[in-house]
Amino acid sequence: MKRYLIHVLYMLILMGGVLPVQQAFAVSSDHKQLLQRADSLLSHYKDTEALRVYEEVLSLSSDNYEALCKASLLHNRIGDRYADDTRKLQHFNKAKDYALRAYVLNAADAESNYMMALTLAHIALMSGPKQRLTLTREIKSYLDAALACDAFHAGAWHLLGRWQYKMANLNFAEVAASKLFLGDAPADVSTKEAVTSMQKAIEYNPQNIRYYFDLASIYREIKDRDNCISVLERALTLNLETKEELELSRRCKIMLDEQLR
Repeated sequence: MKRYLIHVLYMLILMGGVLPVQQAFAVSSDHKQLLQRADSLLSHYKDTEALRVYEEVLSLSSDNYEALCKASLLHNRIGDRYADDTRKLQHFNKAKDYALRAYVLNAADAESNYMMALTLAHIALMSGPKQRLTLTREIKSYLDAALACDAFHAGAWHLLGRWQYKMANLNFAEVAASKLFLGDAPADVSTKEAVTSMQKAIEYNPQNIRYYFDLASIYREIKDRDNCISVLERALTLNLETKEELELSRRCKIMLDEQLR
């Protein structure tokens, strides 16, 4: 953004326009106010309204990195709520467009890499076997880059944990498809690695109930009853705000009741 403003101001000065320079500062101020408004809406869980404002910022400044990342995040989040695949894919494709633009602007930042990984993970779930395997490999590369930039990125650790668990538990057909379509065997990872990644996600963001639910689900699958109960009990102490969080809390309670029988 700074480079963009400097360029604009330089061109205006060359044109001898004092008033246009003032207008350029006014535009910058407008962008800042819009971003503040969008951030406030996002922090109050008003995702649709926040997305609308972030996209308004992008209509004025198409290379605003923060707005690109946040718009991608919100399209991912909103798209994931739909049951209809067509609506889901519409949002995920928009999320991918914004993530790509952010990545082009700053490929060395954790957030642009995480947005790429998150978007591709959603698209992979809706893809055929060959594309899904190809996307799965790409997801890992973006997650590695995100964590290389920021080793404390909770979202990247969570997504990596999900990726590791999937890779550690591929069925015979999926392993065969990887060899057929990609020419090699899937990555050699373990469920233990997935657990470690999930634990780091919780350590770096202990307020996200999704992380607890996914870790507890892994413990349930590997029949580690004590750790499953411990994680679920911690999840049920969190202060929750959104419908999604309350639904996850309900599912945690059901899982806990099952484990305590």
